[in-house]
Amino acid sequence: MFKIAFKVAYIGTDYHGFQRQPNLPTVEGELLRAFKKSGISDSPEKSDYSIAGRTDRGVSALGNVVCLKTNKDVTINQINYYLPSNIRIIGSTRVSNGFKPRYAKLRHYRYILDKSLCPKNSLNLELMKQAAKQMEGKHNYINFSKRSERTPERMVYSVDLVETPDNLVFDVVGESFLWNMVRKMVKVLVMFGREELTLDDLETLFNPDFPASIKPVASEGLILMDVIYDGIEFPWEGYAVNNFTKTLKQEYARKKTILDVEKEMINVLNGF
Repeated sequence: MFKIAFKVAYIGTDYHGFQRQPNLPTVEGELLRAFKKSGISDSPEKSDYSIAGRTDRGVSALGNVVCLKTNKDVTINQINYYLPSNIRIIGSTRVSNGFKPRYAKLRHYRYILDKSLCPKNSLNLELMKQAAKQMEGKHNYINFSKRSERTPERMVYSVDLVETPDNLVFDVVGESFLWNMVRKMVKVLVMFGREELTLDDLETLFNPDFPASIKPVASEGLILMDVIYDGIEFPWEGYAVNNFTKTLKQEYARKKTILDVEKEMINVLNGF
């Protein structure tokens, strides 16, 4: 029996998060079903199944990681055959028996914010970038998650903000993250952009003695880009990557059509 880790990509909008839940569609539920149907694993308990992280409802991923033990030859495309098209294993590698996917070197999240949701020219991007740099390093993020967190200190290596013609793109890289932490970081940066906060306010938010209520931005804009480990690579499986790219293009075209229809209806109603 050997241990193998899988790199998993998925569109999260049709699922109630990653973690399996009774009577609800989840990414993990589909993965475990595919493992069983493909003969790789009868049950998560018997195969020492474990995961890198649980993404929330609506969050997508290109680089989540799960692993398990098996005594059968693993074929990625055989497993993918039993998965819905919006979930794909895109890479795999053998790992040591002691490998635990939750203990990663780095996690990389990206948040896509549609600029049309913000009033034109309303955001102070320079102040947002200054605040982003002050978020780097080790801080107490209790106000960016649940107040009940036992270990709220987290190391964040980089927080970068790039403006594109249509979006603001936030890239956050760190060792690990609390529940809702990245989405609340983005919310705070948007508040800086609106000049609702000053840099002194950020220091207060990092002070656990001053409770603060921060509403996270919408989960649909978040992507778990990658989970990275020392000395471990996940070669991509070309056929699987191509199939997932095809699904993404189909989904994009379908949703763009819906948006174009809704935009046209708005334009007509605004004409009255």
